[in-house]
Amino acid sequence: MADPLYTRLHATAQRLITKYGQVGKIRRVTPPDPVNGGDGTPTDYDCRLFPATYDRRYVDGSNILASDKLLYIGSVGVGVSPKVGDLAIGADGTEYHIVHDDPNNYDGQVSVVFICQGRTAT
Repeated sequence: MADPLYTRLHATAQRLITKYGQVGKIRRVTPPDPVNGGDGTPTDYDCRLFPATYDRRYVDGSNILASDKLLYIGSVGVGVSPKVGDLAIGADGTEYHIVHDDPNNYDGQVSVVFICQGRTAT
């Protein structure tokens, strides 16, 4: 059974992301067939996300760049858990490569919110 504390945190996070966030997508590319080769198949998953700027004290130029965004992705209605290698697409079409992910799943049952480091795709 899910811990009531995490259920409340999950509801609060979802409410804030719904209020202040934007409609976006998580794009995951499945690898090509190892025998026949070819290109991977992209699959888009709808989500709500909130891109935030990193505080300057955390920007070190190697792990976190000045152009990186802290992406808060709501966990309700997302078909996948965002992971490194996925692409997060904002409402304005800005694409972010996910270079670090943190699912915030404290009790193993309820994912409160997905917090990812997004690097602008160029």
